[in-house]
This record gives sequence, C-alpha cells and structure tokens, in this order.
Amino acid sequence: MISYFLSMPALPGQILKDTNSINLLKRGVDYIYNFQFDNARAVTQKLKQSYSGHPVEYLLTGMMTYWENYPLIPASQASVSYKNDMQNCIRLCEETSNTSDYPEYLLANLGARGMLLMYYADNNISEDVFSLATSTYRYIRQSFDYTSFHSDFYFFTGLYNYYREAYPDAHPIYKLLAIFFPKGDREKGLMEMQIAVKKSIMLKAESSFFLTHIYINFENDYQQAYVYSKLLHDLYPANLQYLAYYIRNLLLIKKYDEAENLVILSDGITGNSFFRAQLTIFNGILQEKKYHNIARARKNYQKGLSDISVFGYYGNEYAAYACFGLSRIFDMADDKSNKRIYRKKALELTDYKNVNFDE
Repeated sequence: MISYFLSMPALPGQILKDTNSINLLKRGVDYIYNFQFDNARAVTQKLKQSYSGHPVEYLLTGMMTYWENYPLIPASQASVSYKNDMQNCIRLCEETSNTSDYPEYLLANLGARGMLLMYYADNNISEDVFSLATSTYRYIRQSFDYTSFHSDFYFFTGLYNYYREAYPDAHPIYKLLAIFFPKGDREKGLMEMQIAVKKSIMLKAESSFFLTHIYINFENDYQQAYVYSKLLHDLYPANLQYLAYYIRNLLLIKKYDEAENLVILSDGITGNSFFRAQLTIFNGILQEKKYHNIARARKNYQKGLSDISVFGYYGNEYAAYACFGLSRIFDMADDKSNKRIYRKKALELTDYKNVNFDE
C-alpha cells in the first residue's frame, strides 16, 4: 500500500501559496459568476500554462459550463462535459502524493464534489446524491482540520454543520442517509458560512448563495436573506440567476417598487428562457400583490407555469409560486375546487411550503 502511494504522481500545487496566482484565480472565479466567460477562459488558460496538470483547470472549466448553460439539466449535452470535468478534477486530486499541498487539493476536490452534488440534487437524481455524498463525507470531515489554512474550508464545515441537521427535516428521503453521519450544529454552521463570505478566496459567491437559500427556505428569515441576495447581485450584476434570487427576496420582504424596477430593466434580456419564465411569475406576484390586478396576475401565473415546466424538477420551486398564486386567485373567485387543485399541486412541487407569498 505504501509503495502504491509513493508511485503516485506528484501533481503541481502551490497556487494558494502564490499571491499572483491567488489573485488570478479570484479574478477567474469572479468572471465566471459575472457571466464574463471569455475573460474566465483567458484566466484559466494562464493558470494552465503556469500549473499544467493542476485539477483547478477542470474545476474552473466545469464551473464555466455550469453557468453558461444554467439551468444545467440532464437532457443538456453540456451536462456530459460538466460531469467529466468535475470527475477529472476529483480524480487528479485523489491521485496526488504531494502532501505539502494537500489542503489545496482537498479544496479543489471538495469544490468539484460540491458542484456535482448540487447538480444531482437540483435535478432530483437521488441515487447519485446518495453515492457521491457517502464518498464525500471523509473529505468533508478532513476540512475541519484545515480551516486555519484557508478560510474557504469554513464553507464546507458550515455547510455540513447546518445541513446535517436541517436538510433531512426538509427532505425526509435523506433521513435514512443522515443517521450514518455525526450530528452537526445549525447555528455554528451559519456562523462558519458567514466567515467564508467575508474571507474566502473562491467560495464567497457559493457561501452567499447558500446563506440566501437557507435564510429563505429553512429559516424563513427573509430580511436576513436579503443581506446576502443583495450582496450577490451587487458583486455579480450580470448573473441572471443571482438577479432572480434578489428579485424574489425583494418580493418576499414586500419591496415591490424595487422588485418591479429590476423586472422592467430585465425585460429586454433574451436568450435565457428559464430566467424569462421566472420574470413572468414575478410579474404575476407584482400584479396580484402591488396592483391587485387579478386578471393580469392570473395570466402571468399561467404563462409562467407553462414556460417553466419544460425545465422539469429544476423549475419546480418557481412553478410552485405560480400555483400558490393561482390557488389564491381561485379562492378570491370562490372557486373552491380549483383553489384546492392548485394548492395541492403547489405543495407537491415544493419542499419549502412556507415560502408561498400568501402574506
């Protein structure tokens, strides 16, 4: 066994020990999240020239594929290259015998595994979630030993501490899996992810996104979520999905004028039918809640529901918002049958039943 590890290739490391490379890596990540993909590719090429064979090349390439094709669904041809890049990153990280740079490879390994898990979970590919989560656990546990090396590790420790407790409650299908893992700590997890927002090199956006998601869907603290959804939009104004999260958050805290301004400004954006469907549903909420124009609200909800249905499981959360809205509209019309039908459909579509815009 020892001879096997000694024969493994010593892959190039030390990106995170070189200030210039760190800054280059941070720029590359920022370019990806802000949809500046040509600039991101140029940065990836520079890193590849300096660190040929480093797994971060595959991680960055996979991240570009994910965001260029968002929402990335299994039917998309890009999903094949995405999975290949993330799996290559994982493989290279696990082949290294360069122990002095192990934290760097552990971080890349966890980054690729996290991106794959997000893809599987968002597309409801439960069998792959189970398999990858099980094999990822030991690397997550190792991250607790490396937070003093890089603040990015706080993202993973925070994610584990929080989701180990909260996720099985919201997704009962994972309760059986959860019993095999040590207990977490929800409050500590939130604090660790907040540290990652402030100090991490690569994972500021991911930390802010998960805190937005957690505070909206698990904690139902929309005002606290606003801190992070606004930060995401301010940092990456060209990212359409972060824009959608921000608009949704504004609607949840009833800042209808600000939400409407962003919807109007976004009206000319074409080429992303998922985002367009989200905007249509947001328009339905504005027509219902701000203008009390029930006819227009109903029309927007129905169109948004139809448009987003082509994205399958990925679009279910927003489809649920439309169904909740239609249920309220039928209730106002004293149509109890359709009220129940759409309410039932909404509850079937979403795991986060309290996020419904009823108030």
